[in-house]
Amino acid sequence: MLGHDVSIADDAEMGAWVVVHSGTEIGAGCEVQDGAVLGKRPRLGRHSRATVGELEPLVMEPGSAVCAGAVVYAGARIGRDAVVGDQAQVREHSLVGAESVIGRGTGVESDVRIGVGVRIQSNCFIAACTVIEDDVFVGPGVVTTNDDTAGRRPEDEPLRGAVLRRGCRIGGGAVLRPGIEVGEDAFVAAGAVVTRDVPPGTVVMGVPARNAA
Repeated sequence: MLGHDVSIADDAEMGAWVVVHSGTEIGAGCEVQDGAVLGKRPRLGRHSRATVGELEPLVMEPGSAVCAGAVVYAGARIGRDAVVGDQAQVREHSLVGAESVIGRGTGVESDVRIGVGVRIQSNCFIAACTVIEDDVFVGPGVVTTNDDTAGRRPEDEPLRGAVLRRGCRIGGGAVLRPGIEVGEDAFVAAGAVVTRDVPPGTVVMGVPARNAA
């Protein structure tokens, strides 16, 4: 199904049962696999405090791919040669950088910035307002968070996503508290619960995570 004013390059590959909402731009050499949904507008819950407003069209830059059953929202941008895996989700106002990969079943929430060459494995949760710099590795099942109050923060208090600096690595199943910064080339061991900033180049592990030296 194609909406109005959709732009699809002549050499783009489209699978079966694809839905492309109005305004979506699909660049040269892109691949959209079976059952993918592109350019969807968010449907917020009755008590949601999020604001959406006007959204720019979804843009898939040349060579990017959205795999089977994935949903990518209006207002997102998928960089050149990036891959959004099967059944993954990328929400509005989020950017997936060039040559990055979003694993199967991973949820990338709104207002997320993902750099170049990032590898996010399957079944992760990337909370709204998270920043992931270039060449970061995020293991399977990692959970980032952005609200210590679990939905009861004051009206004027913004969400605080984690910041993952260039080249850091996050082991499988790790949990990161709101606003945590993991420094450049740092390593968070599998299953760690990160409750405070991790200095560049260090290794942390455990619950709560502590320096492994």
